[in-house]
Amino acid sequence: MPDTLATIADFIRFTYSRLNREPVYFGHGTDNSWDESVSLVLQCLDLPWDFSNELWSCRITKDESARLLQIIDKRIVDRTPLPYLTNQAWFCDHRFYVDERVLIPRSPIAELIHDRFSPWIASQNLINDEASDILDLCTGSGCIGIACALEFENADVDLLDISEQALEVAQQNIEYYELQDRVRTIQSDVFSGLGSQAAKRYDLIVSNPPYVDANDYQTMPEEFSKEPVLGLVSGADGLDLVRRILAEAAKFLKEDGLLVVEVGNSWEALEQAYPEFPFTWIEFEFGGHGVFVIQSDELKLLI
Repeated sequence: MPDTLATIADFIRFTYSRLNREPVYFGHGTDNSWDESVSLVLQCLDLPWDFSNELWSCRITKDESARLLQIIDKRIVDRTPLPYLTNQAWFCDHRFYVDERVLIPRSPIAELIHDRFSPWIASQNLINDEASDILDLCTGSGCIGIACALEFENADVDLLDISEQALEVAQQNIEYYELQDRVRTIQSDVFSGLGSQAAKRYDLIVSNPPYVDANDYQTMPEEFSKEPVLGLVSGADGLDLVRRILAEAAKFLKEDGLLVVEVGNSWEALEQAYPEFPFTWIEFEFGGHGVFVIQSDELKLLI
């Protein structure tokens, strides 16, 4: 252990220098080496993100130093994304537990949740914050659905995922926010877990499904290999699950319901696959792309 590292500031500077010397990838919570360094050190010391830099001169213990050096190595040598090392990620200003069973939250859909899906929400239930039904499809950690439940305080929210392991993580996050009375998990291959008769319909279906194509996956930074491939890759063009969502979603939406889906870089492939359909693509103020919205009556044009 370097004997000269004694304070919070020492470790932030040390981490920053090491990150700058290595071809690490940022994009799982931060987008630069400085923010990553500050986040790593403060989170590993169980300090808040806004911990005053006037206190960075505080000395840390030998045990804390040893743990920090171990985590720094895992981040830089093993290329493990920081949220897996600290088991926490932030989405919509809310903290979520994450580990290697789920993707790390980073969807621009967070901005839509903050804006309460304005101006696209048509349902009076959601507009007036009355009792309503929301579905988070391919939920992973549950971050999108839980953030919706926290934003729409009277909504019932279903979290669907094919992975039992992912749903275990989602359930942990449900319990952390004490939402068991309004949010539930359902194991489901796309909509299959809801039954064929579509007994329940939703005001809002939101999905961040796997959408990476096979070729792109092979060229992604090493950090992405730590995430579950089931949550990333969806066929040769990345659209295997998206096609199923578009084909089936109308059966599970209310008459004035809304479908919101993220397809990322596969947006061009989607437009080529459905050349006659006028997708509405969201322009985000704080970055991100490849998210479309469709009203339930418009979905009938795709069937």
